[in-house]
Amino acid sequence: MIDFLNSNFLTNATAVSGFDIVIGIMSAFLVGLFIFIVYKKTFLGVMFSANFGLSLIGMAMITSGVILAVSSNVVLSLGMVGALSIVRFRTVVKDPLDLVFLFWAITSGIVVGAGMIPLAVVTSLLLGIVIIIFVNKKSRQNPYMLVVNCENSDIEDSVMNLIESYTGAAKIKGKTVSKVGMELTVEVLLKDGYSKFVNDLINISGVTNAVMVSYNGQYMD
Repeated sequence: MIDFLNSNFLTNATAVSGFDIVIGIMSAFLVGLFIFIVYKKTFLGVMFSANFGLSLIGMAMITSGVILAVSSNVVLSLGMVGALSIVRFRTVVKDPLDLVFLFWAITSGIVVGAGMIPLAVVTSLLLGIVIIIFVNKKSRQNPYMLVVNCENSDIEDSVMNLIESYTGAAKIKGKTVSKVGMELTVEVLLKDGYSKFVNDLINISGVTNAVMVSYNGQYMD
């Protein structure tokens, strides 16, 4: 029992006080919650992933806990580096901005775990403001992809004339021609959200099908 009480394990366990642990983890939670709110407000994708947002909070808290443990023991820090070096993440990051949020959460956890809470708070506030301003600054609406199946090139001209008259901009992105007809893929910008012109496309003789879907991409002149 005496050997157990004098062991290095208990010494390392008490190297960080309980108060410091609570303050560090709670601060990481609040910063991670702020990151999650900014992510939710600036999300521009098609399907919002709540799991990814919650992982930002968890990542900040976990990283903070790791740094608290590492900062109390040099030997543990070396072992932790070796253990984390074999970890591989297979989740595909679809949006480059998601990668910014991941590094933001990890960095905030490291800074909070190192005891520099004011630095984490100020950095998160400034970065959040910058992201919100620049993401919401877009003046153009999201483009749509319109797929139209028609019989021949004469009908193609009628289709493009109708599309151009009811949209703000129209650009052919793809064209597939076969012996039974052709398929046009057109990128369009709607005027005031007006989409009823798609119904008019079907009324054109020779048009067999028309599909319009939202395109989550970046529009460039």
